[in-house]
Amino acid sequence: MEGTRRRSTTTTKPFRKLTDHDESSALTGPKASDALPLPLYITNALFFTVFFSVVYFLLTRWREKIRNSTPLHLVTLSDIVAIFAFVASFIYMLGFFGIDFVQSLILRPSPDVWAAEDDDEDEEDLLKEDACKVPCGQALDCTAPPQKLAVVPSPPLKPKVVDEIPFPTTLNEEDEEIINSVVAGKTPSYSLESKLGDCKRAAAIRREALQRITCKSLSGLPLEGFDYESILGQCCEMPVGYVQIPVGIAGPLLLDDKEYSVPMATTEGCLVASTNRGCKAIHLSGGATSVLLRDAMTRAPVVRFGTAKRAAQLKFYLEDPANFEVVSTAFNKSSRFGRLQNIKCALAGKNLYMRFSCSTGDAMGMNMVSKGVQNVLDFLQKDFPDMDVLGISGNYCSDKKPSAVNWIEGRGKSVVCEAIIKGDVVRKVLKTNVGALVELNMLKNLTGSAMAGALGGFNAQASNIVSAIYIATGQDPAQNVESSHCITMMEPLNGGEDLHVSVTMPSIEVGTVGGGTQLASQSACLNLLGVKGASKETPGANARLLASIVAGSVLAAELSLMSAIAAGQLVSSHMKFNRSKKDVSKVSS
Repeated sequence: MEGTRRRSTTTTKPFRKLTDHDESSALTGPKASDALPLPLYITNALFFTVFFSVVYFLLTRWREKIRNSTPLHLVTLSDIVAIFAFVASFIYMLGFFGIDFVQSLILRPSPDVWAAEDDDEDEEDLLKEDACKVPCGQALDCTAPPQKLAVVPSPPLKPKVVDEIPFPTTLNEEDEEIINSVVAGKTPSYSLESKLGDCKRAAAIRREALQRITCKSLSGLPLEGFDYESILGQCCEMPVGYVQIPVGIAGPLLLDDKEYSVPMATTEGCLVASTNRGCKAIHLSGGATSVLLRDAMTRAPVVRFGTAKRAAQLKFYLEDPANFEVVSTAFNKSSRFGRLQNIKCALAGKNLYMRFSCSTGDAMGMNMVSKGVQNVLDFLQKDFPDMDVLGISGNYCSDKKPSAVNWIEGRGKSVVCEAIIKGDVVRKVLKTNVGALVELNMLKNLTGSAMAGALGGFNAQASNIVSAIYIATGQDPAQNVESSHCITMMEPLNGGEDLHVSVTMPSIEVGTVGGGTQLASQSACLNLLGVKGASKETPGANARLLASIVAGSVLAAELSLMSAIAAGQLVSSHMKFNRSKKDVSKVSS
């Protein structure tokens, strides 16, 4: 409707005509000194003098207390009088500036929201603007009330709205009532799925309520086209939409005599192209080979005893091979795939950290190993009743944090991947030479990382590839922290003609069942690699293959990026592939 504007404020006022008294109060504003019998200038001088005098007195007293080591909370009668005088004078000075001025500092809207075109607004403009004010989060319809004004209408203002909330198009009357209930705080947002029995409808109502509460639009966040039932109770709580991340394909990666097209979900330009070039170099050189060194997920609870001696007794008990069978029996009963492999203990005073390692089949296995550990703790409580379990995880695992124990002992899948790149491929495809690559790898990935005090970071960009594949295949992106532990090695072969390159990654934490792997998009990416779901022939084979593909992809990306740096092409390639062609000055906010 012409002359109607959308605007959200924090107060709602009934529409009425302004009186002369209202206009006078609005223009002048009440002052704290209006209640005093003294003239205004005398009152001002009195309170200003009191304020600065007591401030000086209190600062002087506190400085003396500090010099004499007297506690600051010990006050005399004069201190108490000074504090009361300070508070009183401060309140007066605050009121002296006028209530309207103080409110304008606290309650005024952002200066970018309303840009008035006309500075000479008449009374009707002010009345219409006040009538259109709606409490934020209660309604979106800001249509002006039907009252008629007894003044000549003037052209309406055209405010500049930064985030205009679109009207809902598919919400019925019942949905509107639920939205109002959520906005008012009567219905918890987290309970919508259970109350409605419709996950998509719950997401739509939650989304609309969020827009009204925050006065921010979510128009760029998709809602349609997603199966919200699939994430209920396992992937995400209180959804309001989903984020779109483009998926690129690098490859084919020739690994262990098989070709794989590697899906990579990323918003970093040049990343997929660079990895693809590395895959090409590996393919032209006969492919890469991988070796799985270890396959064991870990969990390390922390327990406490009355003395360090007693804690050491449990340590000796768990590390005694004669007791391993009985402990593993308690551990293994929680799952048909989880099998205890070993226990490594560390003592810190009377606190004991027990790092359990076990196989987990095709699952990443954090929940599986945690259940097994809980079974062992319950079993140990019988022989060690004085054991106080402080936490199922004591950070000696170590999950989602860089740690030396993961770098040395490994966590998840430990993989080594290598390839021999022919000299002519290095020159023609990678645009550099073997000597330059070997020298750069030593000075950058090895010496440079050592100078930086790196922990498992002796590589160029392993985390880039791990994150991209993890997001595409439904892994836990936070486990990129330890999964990106990698050391890249490059050595010349055949008198410097060819290049031997390898990556060693001790903590690749992946699974092909559970978590985000069952979502449609992520499941499709796993299917592309041939590792969707659990292996029917050999439990754990799909997860181990996925870990090898991750290592092979890291090998390709390391080879390509190091070559770009050695050839001086890094900046030019990123300027070509990692810069938007849009004129950002013309893109509206």
